[in-house]
Amino acid sequence: MKPARVPPVAAAWDVSRVRADFPMLGRSMRGRPLVYLDNANSTQKPRSVIETESRFYREQYANIHRGVYLLSQEATVAYDHARARVARFVNARSDREVVFVRGTTEAINLVASSWGGAHLSPGDDVLISAMEHHSGIVPWQLACEAKGANLRVIPVDDDGELILEEAERLFTPRTRILSVIHVSNALGTVNPVKELVSMARARGVPVLLDGAQTISHRAVDVQDLGCDFYVFSGHKLFGPTGIGVLWGREELLDAMPPYQGGGNMIELVTFEKTTYAPLPFKFEAGTTNIAGTLGLATAIDYVAGLGYDAIAAHEQELVDRLLAGLSTVPEVRLIGKPKERVGVFSLTIDGVHPHDAGTILDLEGIAVRAGHHCVQPLMARFGVPATIRVSLAFYNTTEECDALVAGLRKCVEVFRG
Repeated sequence: MKPARVPPVAAAWDVSRVRADFPMLGRSMRGRPLVYLDNANSTQKPRSVIETESRFYREQYANIHRGVYLLSQEATVAYDHARARVARFVNARSDREVVFVRGTTEAINLVASSWGGAHLSPGDDVLISAMEHHSGIVPWQLACEAKGANLRVIPVDDDGELILEEAERLFTPRTRILSVIHVSNALGTVNPVKELVSMARARGVPVLLDGAQTISHRAVDVQDLGCDFYVFSGHKLFGPTGIGVLWGREELLDAMPPYQGGGNMIELVTFEKTTYAPLPFKFEAGTTNIAGTLGLATAIDYVAGLGYDAIAAHEQELVDRLLAGLSTVPEVRLIGKPKERVGVFSLTIDGVHPHDAGTILDLEGIAVRAGHHCVQPLMARFGVPATIRVSLAFYNTTEECDALVAGLRKCVEVFRG
């Protein structure tokens, strides 16, 4: 079947130059060029990020905030500069509003445990959405169970968009917090978070936004969004694993109790009483991921150097190309048709199990994810146990989109003859 005509990628974006910065993209898989389309799961790393971590361990390594010797002081300065870089990146009012954690999951758990533990009471409501990642569901379930609160869920329509009228209805005088994903990790839906924040603020309800899937595609300005907490992971932003960010309004973080106890988060310890360090250290017990933090700052510099406007333009060309290609395979069914999306797609193939399709695509050198993508309630809403998830990044190409479509056709041929 002849593919539909689609526009080429804008000439201004030099994808070959960008790809040359990522060593992994030069690999072959099963004798074929690697086509990496699992970016919603984790992104590949540019050479600058890899070298930053390597150089720290080779030339700069020492623990931070603990030594009077020069090497420790140098590591401390580099670490503190990384925090300042993250603060500028999200437009925080102060470095004190940036807490380093292991990732989005830990950030949400921190807020659910610390803020939730201090503010939830029996009969209160926590409001989330039906498209939340499990990391946006389970921590709040635990907090609700501990406090006798209720979990309320904003439903999703057939297009994969939140039903805002239902969101309005679900706010009650007992709603204590709204925690919602900014961009769906399964459907690519860009949620109308500013409208949701406006609803919440009109009722005095704080808002946590899960930006794990946003941060590699869109610029984030927490002041403009108007939220109270924003969380994301480094490994989805072309940075290292094991490092993430909780941004929170200083007045809220300052009033919250510590999440974990131990070294680095204390001011004075006696057997009778402990006083805690000021923000952000109050929430950073133990030795932090110093190398990962420096790598995250380097990843931020890399993405900022490319420019989010240029990234968005290139990715939109890829989205258009892939949607046009998928339309030529009648056996493919897309889950959700959001009006505003990033390059994340969940799809099924008639008569082909997603795991089988993922295996066939792997034999073609194409890496996608097959499964429930940590959104089992959302999968149940659409009546599917699993999907094939395709997720794009700025280093992907139109040729890779075409290769995926050809691979999906092969899946159909193998299982349906």
